[in-house]
Amino acid sequence: MNKTTSEQNKIRSVGQLLREIVFGAEDGMVSTLGAITGIAIGSGDQYTILLSGCVIIAVESISMGIGSYLSNRSFNEVTQKVVDDEKVQLKKFPREEEKELYSMFLRDGWEKDLAFKMAQSASFNKKLMLKEHEYRELGIFPNQNQQPIQNAFFMFISYIIGGTLPIISYLFFPISMAIYFSVALTLMGLFCLGALTTLFTNAKPIKVGLRLVLMGGFSFIVGLLVGNVFSMMK
Repeated sequence: MNKTTSEQNKIRSVGQLLREIVFGAEDGMVSTLGAITGIAIGSGDQYTILLSGCVIIAVESISMGIGSYLSNRSFNEVTQKVVDDEKVQLKKFPREEEKELYSMFLRDGWEKDLAFKMAQSASFNKKLMLKEHEYRELGIFPNQNQQPIQNAFFMFISYIIGGTLPIISYLFFPISMAIYFSVALTLMGLFCLGALTTLFTNAKPIKVGLRLVLMGGFSFIVGLLVGNVFSMMK
């Protein structure tokens, strides 16, 4: 069954939000884990660890949210610029644009007679003509614009939630134990995050979950090495 336009728009919207949530939560877990693990080993001071973790989460969550907002807004502005340029072309060179649309119909597999009729029909409807050129020439789908504020909010919240996981254990356990609990909790979080994303894809939960775990493990190793180096220099 073919999906309606509203269903396709909903899928794209979910895809945008999923991208922001995964990016924010994954980066929050991985960067915070790597940083506070190194700080824990290098400093050996629980207050320093917690303070550093909170500062990292506060600064990075805001930075990621702002970055998401600016990048999504820039995407919309660039897209609008391309569409505006196409409007000018359609106004200045209507015949050439009609021929171009005819060629694109042929390229997509339409029969010559039908392609000619469709291109000619579209030329009498400015909105339809622009819509066809947006889709076939520019690769722009209807309602493709990003939602900067919404995406930035989800990025911000996701980073805070993800970044909180690695530091929770330092509130309840001594550093020697908290390090291991922090790593275990974060890796579990990464696995669950990866597995949950497959609810919206055709990927296998275990495969995606393990992929995120491996990435988080690499970050932990880097933090461990840096922390050990500075610990030996004390």
